[in-house]
Amino acid sequence: MLTVEGLRSRYGRIEVLHGIDLQVQSGEIVTVVGANGAGKTTLLRCLSGVQPVTGGTITFRGEPLVSVPAYKRLRLGLAQSPEGRQIFTSLTVEENLRLGAFLFSDERVDRDMEDAFQMFPILKQKRNLAAGGLSGGQQQMLAMARALMGRPTCLLLDEPSMGLAPIIVSQIFDVVKNLKALSVTVLLVEQNAFGALKIADRGYVMETGRIIMAGAADELIADPRIREAYLGI
Repeated sequence: MLTVEGLRSRYGRIEVLHGIDLQVQSGEIVTVVGANGAGKTTLLRCLSGVQPVTGGTITFRGEPLVSVPAYKRLRLGLAQSPEGRQIFTSLTVEENLRLGAFLFSDERVDRDMEDAFQMFPILKQKRNLAAGGLSGGQQQMLAMARALMGRPTCLLLDEPSMGLAPIIVSQIFDVVKNLKALSVTVLLVEQNAFGALKIADRGYVMETGRIIMAGAADELIADPRIREAYLGI
């Protein structure tokens, strides 16, 4: 579904991605783990089209993406739930969700919203409240639900566990696992390496803008180097 080859990107004169190679097959949950500053968020921003690419290629469902603007990538089925949630705090929960469906004006939008409420019941209770009044965990749920309102075939999910209590992290990861049943492929970026690898099919390990390891998620969890460096074991 998604192929990245030799991907490079820079901020000013400083290159932060140094030739990333990565693949995501349809129906997989693939995670990219690594320490803060490894380049994980920059990678997702390049894939969604909000960060310039200075080298390499991105192919999504057979379509070259590097020159495709971000909003057209959503039309192709690639959506991002960004780091830091970036919800519209002055708008209601429902208004945030409807903005996620800005490409559509059909009768499915209301059904999509009900599906989002079924996935995250607390959002239904708060649908008419300003999103800025939600807790951090509820805001993360809203960010994910808003991205799913775009009907993606592939969801780019950036640090969904950041700053959340363990019980909320568990709920978020359960939802990510269940996206498989909805035929949504997931590329998950996480500092919580153990939690991410536990729900993933495959994983990549990033350090300073490079992929240093890749493999099946259970193999990475069992690798002594990963256990020591990222899992605290």
